[in-house]
Order: sequence, then C-alpha cells, then structure tokens
Amino acid sequence: MSVDNDVRAPGGDASAGELVTRLSEQMSRLVRDELALARAEMSRKGKKAALGGGMLGGAGVVGVFAVGVLIAAAVLGLATAVSGWLAALIVGAVLVAVAAVLGLTGKKEVGQATPPLPVDAIEGVKDDLNTVKEARQR
Repeated sequence: MSVDNDVRAPGGDASAGELVTRLSEQMSRLVRDELALARAEMSRKGKKAALGGGMLGGAGVVGVFAVGVLIAAAVLGLATAVSGWLAALIVGAVLVAVAAVLGLTGKKEVGQATPPLPVDAIEGVKDDLNTVKEARQR
C-alpha cells in the first residue's frame, strides 16, 4: 500500500491542526475538481443541445418549403380539371378558411386559459387589506 506524501500513517506525529488543515485543503481540491467536472459536462450537454436546436430549426425550414411544394402540387393537380387561375383561387380560399378556423380556435383557447386580470391574486390582496383594516380598528 502506498502512502501519499501529504498524509502520514496512523500513529504518526501529525498534530490535530495539521490534520484539519490537510482535510480542508483536500475538501477544497475535491470541490474544485467536482466543479470542473460539472462545468465540462454542462459544456458537452450545451453543445449537444445547440446542435439539436439547429437541426430542429433546419427541419422547420424544410417543412415550410415542403408545405409550399404540396400546395403548388394541389394547384397544379386541380389545374388539370379547371383553369390555372381558378385552381390557385380555390386552393387559396381553402387555405384562408383553414387559417381562419385555426386562428379563431386558438384565440378561444388562449382566452379561456388566461383571464384578463389575475383574479385570484386580486382577491387575495383585497382579503389581506380587509384583515389589516380590521386589525387597525380594534
């Protein structure tokens, strides 16, 4: 068994003060090493998150172009049955209708989720003020 030069074997002549000093130094070194390890791990994870975020953004851009191509294909497909301008008008009208339904539904959901004012907080403040007023009148 090897013994570190800084640590004497049991029964050595190290005083309690020296032992406490060594313990403090070793704890400081341990904390610094753990912090360095945590920093390296977070850096690695941050790089992976940035790469993943970039890929998600790229997927979104490609998805938008794909939807555009599908819309163009719908116009061209419909244009085999009617005039090109009429096909584009029909597909455009359908898209406007879909957007309107999505917008109105989204507005309704947001309106239900968030009241215009924080009602619970306002009631809590009113209750607190009434309690303080009652306490002052006594």
